[in-house]
Amino acid sequence: MQRRLFAEWLGTLFLLATVVGSGIMAERLAGGNVAIALLGNTIPTGAILVVLILVFGPISGAHFNPAVTLTFWLRKEIKANEAALFVVFQIIGGICGVLIAHLMFENPLIDPSMKARTGVSQWISEFVATFGLVATILGCLKTRPESIPFAVGLYITAAYWFTSSTSFANPAVTIARGFSNTFAGIDPSHVAAFIAVQLTAAVVATFTFKWLLEEDFAK
Repeated sequence: MQRRLFAEWLGTLFLLATVVGSGIMAERLAGGNVAIALLGNTIPTGAILVVLILVFGPISGAHFNPAVTLTFWLRKEIKANEAALFVVFQIIGGICGVLIAHLMFENPLIDPSMKARTGVSQWISEFVATFGLVATILGCLKTRPESIPFAVGLYITAAYWFTSSTSFANPAVTIARGFSNTFAGIDPSHVAAFIAVQLTAAVVATFTFKWLLEEDFAK
């Protein structure tokens, strides 16, 4: 269990270091072109997800995401106390990743975001993004489990561009990005609504695919 928790902490740390670090780098190099900056943020995020899931999947399952952990708890594949610990270590790892990104780019260590991300369109986007992420994982888990790292990386790469929220789809990521007043940030006052929508989407997706794949969670 210690190794699993450490894997969730370290993997989420690297995920957020990549999300925030690439956002800072992209914004600095893009010369004000937001589309180029978003592309520079998207590609590293999709790529690191593939790598992290390949590396940490055999150890902890490579959740790095409380919404994903919630899904596997609902499927009775992880105990409640283990799921709670996973979430705690994911959140801590995410915040550590943000701090490391700030150190690497000489940003203020603690720098709460002022970037507004709120409103119905953003909430719908987060529902769609999280539903799609869980759908990707569960669909591949049923038929092609070895493809999950690549499918998740590709899905998030796509979702950065087809959702107006740029696809956070992850409560730990959302909390951590509230600490970064950078390209990837989110105003801390807007975090709670994102998380509520993400968790709701995870539940809906879990039971939708329980029916769709004709699975029985009772074990």
